[in-house]
Order: sequence, then C-alpha cells, then structure tokens
Amino acid sequence: MSQFNIEEEIKEIVEGEFEREPVPKSSWKSWKSFLGMYAGEHAAGTEFMIGPLFLTAGVSAFDLIVGLLIGNLLAVLSWRFLTAEIAIKNRLTLYYHLEKICGKNLVTTYNLANGILFCFLAGAMITVSATAVGIPFDMEMPKLTDTMPNGATWVIIVIIIGAIISLIAARGYDTVSQAANWMSPIIVLAFLSCGIVALNQLGVKSVNDFWAIWGEGSAPFPGQIKFTFWHVVLWSWFCNAAMHIGMSDLSVFRFAKAPSSGWTTAAGMYVGHYMAWIAAALLYAVYLKTPEAQTLLNTGEAPPVAPGPLANNAIGIFGIIAVILAGWTTANPTIYRAGLAFQAIIPKISTFWVTIVAGSIATAAGIFPAFAMKLLGFVALYGFILAPVGAIIVFEHFYGKKVGIIPFYAEEKKITFNLSVFLAWGISFGIFYFISKQFDIFLSFVTLPAWISCGVLYLVFSKILQKS
Repeated sequence: MSQFNIEEEIKEIVEGEFEREPVPKSSWKSWKSFLGMYAGEHAAGTEFMIGPLFLTAGVSAFDLIVGLLIGNLLAVLSWRFLTAEIAIKNRLTLYYHLEKICGKNLVTTYNLANGILFCFLAGAMITVSATAVGIPFDMEMPKLTDTMPNGATWVIIVIIIGAIISLIAARGYDTVSQAANWMSPIIVLAFLSCGIVALNQLGVKSVNDFWAIWGEGSAPFPGQIKFTFWHVVLWSWFCNAAMHIGMSDLSVFRFAKAPSSGWTTAAGMYVGHYMAWIAAALLYAVYLKTPEAQTLLNTGEAPPVAPGPLANNAIGIFGIIAVILAGWTTANPTIYRAGLAFQAIIPKISTFWVTIVAGSIATAAGIFPAFAMKLLGFVALYGFILAPVGAIIVFEHFYGKKVGIIPFYAEEKKITFNLSVFLAWGISFGIFYFISKQFDIFLSFVTLPAWISCGVLYLVFSKILQKS
C-alpha cells in the first residue's frame, strides 16, 4: 500500500471523533451501543484480578456480598445523574471541556497525568491477558509480590498482545464499541461458567455453604491490607471514580441520545463488578485449597493471582480464551481514553497516532506485573488523583450560575491558566493525601471529601478571583 493510501485510510479511521467540537446529532448513538461497551469493559480483565484480591484482603461474606451491592449502586447513580447529564448538555470530551474552564497550559498537565494513569491501568489488563496466552508455553506466572518481568517469554507475549489491542483502540470509538459488543457475551458466559464450576469444586450445596467460603473473614495475606465493609463499599464506588465523578466518561456519553443511557453502566456494575468479581473470587478460593497454595501460605508467602491458570483450571480452553478477551475489552476503551487525553495536548497529531503512542506506553507498563498485582491500591490512588478535577465541572454545571461565576472562564477571558482550578485541586489533594498518609487511612475513604472540597473551593476562588 502506498504512503498516500495509508494516510487516506488513517484519515478515514479517525474521522468523526469530534475531539474539539460538540458531537452532532447525526452521530448520536442509542443506549444499546453503551450497554455492550460497559458490559464488556467491566466484565473484563480487572475482574479476574479484583475478585481474588478481595480474598487476599480477608473480607467476610457480608462485607463482600452486601458491600458490593451498595457500592456498585452508588457508582451507577454517579454515572447516570452526573456524568451522563453533563455530557448530553455539552457533548464535549472531558479534555476539551476542561480546556475551556482551566486554560490550555493547566489542562495540559492534567491531560498528561490522566493519559499516563489510563495507560498504566490498560497495562495491567495486558498483564491479565498475558497470563492466559502464556499457558501453552508453560510460562512461569508472576507472583503477587512481583514487580519485574520474570523472563523473555513474558515480555514477548505482552508486546504482541499490546500491539493488537493498540491497533483496535486506534481505529476509534465505533471499533472499540463493536469489539466490546462482540466479546462481552462470551466473557459474561465464561465468568458465569467459572463461578458455577468453582462452586461445584468447593462442594457448595446450600446458601450456608456459599456464605461459609468467606465466613467472618480472615487476616489479610502477607503484604495486603485488611478490607472491612466500608472498604468494600467505598472502593467499589470509587474504583471508577475517574470515569464517573471524575467526568472522564464525558468523552463516551457525549455520543448518547439521552441521559438515560447512563443506566447502561448497571450492566457493567452488576454483571461485572458484582457477579464477575464474586465468580473470580470463587476461582481463587478453589486454588487456595490446593497443596501448592497451602504450602506457600504455611511458609508465609502469598499464593499467586494469575487469572489464566485459574480460569483454565475451571473451564479449560474456554477459560483461556475468556481471559484473553477480557483483558482486551478493558484495555481497548482505556487506551482510547488515553489517546484522547494525549490528543488534547497535541491536537495537530491525529487520534490514530496518539492512540498508538498510548498503546505503546500501556504495553510497556504491562511488562511489569506490579500494576496488576497491586491493583486495589493503584486504582484507589488513580481515582483519588483524578476524581477531584471532575468536581470542578460538576460544581460549575450545577451551581455556577447560582454563585454568579462565569462559565468556561478560560475560553471567555482567553487565559491559559485558571488559578482557581489550580488552587482548588492542589489544596484538596494536599490536605486529604496528608490525612491519608499521616493517619494510615485507605485513599478510598478520603476520595469523596477531596472531591467535595475541590468543587466548593473552585466556586469560592472563582467568585473572588473573577471579580478581581
């Protein structure tokens, strides 16, 4: 293919992403498009890691079952009544929306941080897929405490998977959505099958037997923290804080016909973050009863969490395929979001190429297992950093006129650095991060206070500084 033809194809691929303009009515999509994407993205690679990691944190049956029920409901409500409402009114990407408020220079820093964190999250999902691809090659699986790659086979497999995922994400929202629609039914069926098989392997015959798997909880594994009921509620609410209260999914819901499309996130929360997490935890519960796992526990070492072998043990080759696809359906939209963040920094470069860059960073991150093995802590940090910025959009949207501040202030006054935004985020982040570290408080407990603080301070500083 000639260089001219290649450039024409790339132009055709990225056409219609509307990175710096409202999405026109001709490109609006029905709720079905979002249903498949959210079901696929959230019944996906992270679920194979998070379910077992709850067990390593020593949760009890009540904490897990009821805590997840409440936390996921709060997440759905956040998407529906905050993210989708604002997205439909403005139909802008998060990055362009923030640029209008913050100014080009300030939002560039945010976009860079946002894009890199998205890449690291996608890298963790590439790690998940690699644990399945490596099974036929008798590859050594990463341990729960591993940070570095354990061999050349691991590195090669991660690079190949990352390249494929990056190319799919680079083809734009339509391709990402279609991929999720194709894969999500297979993945959901696999999770359900894994859960049923694991229940049989655990000898569960009644509700009491099922409840006894977690019982009253246990001490956390070496290197893990103890999760209580409130850990589960707040973590499951804020594990996607950057997407809902952090407003990242403005970039997704700007394509929706109506705010009611926000309810489709329930498919991700209750099929993925509920059924799939519990099914994955059951797989790990089966593994913990094996002589290999018991030997490791007796020596004070945490048994590895490798989704590929866990699923393979339950449903064989179908499990391996499901884990591979699950990693893809999470990494695809995550890399797509990261590409949009980078594209906002360098708008003259096509979305296709910045998404390829994002995919390359994600692939590099996937080589290091630490991002996947420390997923509970990493996701809490990621939400804590990014979510308060979304409060600036939310508080301006709902309270800006009442307070009397100028909306889209940076665009209106043609400034590149909105000091109100910087002070609001910096003070909120600094105070609550200090509280977390000083008093050893898990970050999910201070995410909401930091978010509210950032929104309120933004209104206060804007009122003062816009007058001056």
